[in-house]
Amino acid sequence: QVQLVESGGGLVQAGGSLRLSCAASGRTFSRYGMGWFRQSPGKEREFVAAISWSGGTTYHADFAKGRFTISRDNSMNTVYLQMNMLKPEDTAIYYCNYAKPESTGWGTFGDSWGQGTQVTVSS
Repeated sequence: QVQLVESGGGLVQAGGSLRLSCAASGRTFSRYGMGWFRQSPGKEREFVAAISWSGGTTYHADFAKGRFTISRDNSMNTVYLQMNMLKPEDTAIYYCNYAKPESTGWGTFGDSWGQGTQVTVSS
């Protein structure tokens, strides 16, 4: 059974930083790419960043480039998202998942999601 537990969100002022963590179980973590996604009220969930199974390759959405960094620790079955220079438009619930590249962008393996972690950036 896939389980994804996100943490590290909170309220931060614009320009501040947060580090999100996601503990994953239910699949052999080190064999899967992992990704971060986010969803704002009234909007569809969108891709933020992804990392290959080895951690050797990363991908970031245009809005995340230069501000966010995805990383992983396979010994801890954990993926991280370091977010710097946060903006009010980054306010959303952030989710992680096992991720794979698709023709239209990044998708996930299955439909299981965690509860996410709320990030709120005040201006």
